Amino acid sequence: MNLFRSTAVVLALTTGLLALPVMADGSVSTTTTNQSGDPAYDVQAPAAWAMMGDLIVARPLLIAATIIGAGAFVISLPFTAAGGNVGEAGKALVVDPGREAFVRCLGCTESGYQRPQNQQ
Repeated sequence: MNLFRSTAVVLALTTGLLALPVMADGSVSTTTTNQSGDPAYDVQAPAAWAMMGDLIVARPLLIAATIIGAGAFVISLPFTAAGGNVGEAGKALVVDPGREAFVRCLGCTESGYQRPQNQQ
C-alpha cells in the first residue's frame, strides 16, 4: 500500500472512532411521544442505520448467545439445581437473550410491549 492510501485509511478510521461518542450520546431519540402522555402508547421508530446494524450485527450475536447460553445452562444444571436457582439461571442464560433476539422489533431498544407499572 502506498503512503497516500495508508494515510487515507488511518484518517478515515480515526474520524470514525472520534464520531462514536457523538452517536452514543443518546440525543437522537427513537421513541416518538404521543399526545396522551401515556407511556403505553409510545412507539419506537428507529432509523434505517439502526435497523441495518441490528440485522447484521446484533441479531446474529444474540442468536449465538442464546445457543451458547442454552449449552451453558445444560452444563450448569446440576450445580444450579443443587443451589436452587434453576429459574434464574435459565432466565439469564436462555430466556433474556432469546427475547432480545426474537421478540424485539428491528432496531428497537426495548423488547415487546411495555405495560405500565400501575396496570396488572
